[in-house]
Amino acid sequence: MSALHAVWRRNISETLAGALPIVLALGIWYVISAWNFAPASLLPSPVTVFRRFLVLLGDPQFLQNAGATLYRLFVGFGIAVMLGIGIGILAAGNRTVAALMQPVIRVLAPVPKIALYPALVLMFGFDHSSKIALVVADALFPILLATYQGAVAVDPKLVWSARAAGASQTRCLFTIVLTAALPSILTGARIGLIIACIVVFLAEMILSTDGLGQLLVRAARNFQTVDMFVPIIAISMLGLLLNAAFNMLSKRLLVGFPSQN
Repeated sequence: MSALHAVWRRNISETLAGALPIVLALGIWYVISAWNFAPASLLPSPVTVFRRFLVLLGDPQFLQNAGATLYRLFVGFGIAVMLGIGIGILAAGNRTVAALMQPVIRVLAPVPKIALYPALVLMFGFDHSSKIALVVADALFPILLATYQGAVAVDPKLVWSARAAGASQTRCLFTIVLTAALPSILTGARIGLIIACIVVFLAEMILSTDGLGQLLVRAARNFQTVDMFVPIIAISMLGLLLNAAFNMLSKRLLVGFPSQN
């Protein structure tokens, strides 16, 4: 019972520590608006914004736009995860693949992918595909690099033992190496997920007919500041929920690893 109580107290402490910056930010926002340091037309009260957010949760049009953003986010991130893990593991087990991958990463990884968005729009059109492609392009590299670095750092003795037991090289890569590199892969996936949330919102702000980013731009053009802050709140809450879900998944997948003991 004492061990369970200690874990429970640690979880509560971590949750409170994580919530403190958010509470402080909301408190500062409330003080600025309540004491008229900024006009309500430019910075509405957080209470007003959250009330409007709750109202819009019952609006089918708002939910449809939120659904479009979620679809682009999850499809793009899912493709990035599959490509990043697959290429990273193959590169770790094959020198030819690694030799082909490294110059491509050196050239493309530093490039701000948002600069490619006009070309992606011309290639894939204005609908979901161009936004998904941009999410994939941005989220892919941290996942790929984390997978590759985690895979090459795996103790070779694990692979030798599996090969001696009769396992093929492909099976070793996608069972032994993949499992051992899981902590590094999850770190890269977490970074990729954060980037995906930012990029999909930004793409919708630049050129889109729907999505939370487009709602923000539309509200700003019409000087509807309350409605302008609602998509920001929505994407922030989405980020918090995704982070919490990712933490739960990581703890479940990393049971038995030293960092989880």
